Amino acid sequence: MSGGSFIQACAIRVRYSETDKMGIVYNANYLVWFEIARTEYCRIIGRTYRSWEEDGYFLPVTESYCKYIFPAEYDDLAELYCRAPLEQIKPHSILFEYKIKLNAKTLSEGWTKHAFVNPEGKIYRKNNKFQQWLIGESGKNAAFM
Repeated sequence: MSGGSFIQACAIRVRYSETDKMGIVYNANYLVWFEIARTEYCRIIGRTYRSWEEDGYFLPVTESYCKYIFPAEYDDLAELYCRAPLEQIKPHSILFEYKIKLNAKTLSEGWTKHAFVNPEGKIYRKNNKFQQWLIGESGKNAAFM
């Protein structure tokens, strides 16, 4: 993962339905938590996902990665962190990075890469209004990103 710090997007209490037979959070749930962190991160920097879509920008996931470091268990209060490094905001894609923590202990970290596509599913290939806005907001928030 590249440099800079993360914004705490939110916290989530582990629900019983998210655990496996051993009482440990099932691995696929971390990707769901990444989505929650990303959605809240976007809200924190000033635009909801819904507003992006209303402006004609859709962000389908094209790649994802998750490293599992320490297990979470039922009723733990996991902290979800997210960032969008400036160097990863391209005309055609963006990469979000995540950390999931519990009491300052990192449970997992990873990233998701998203294409910038229009409502017809065509990839934006040139600089676009949304990409420029993200770069501007990331620059403003660089002190804590």
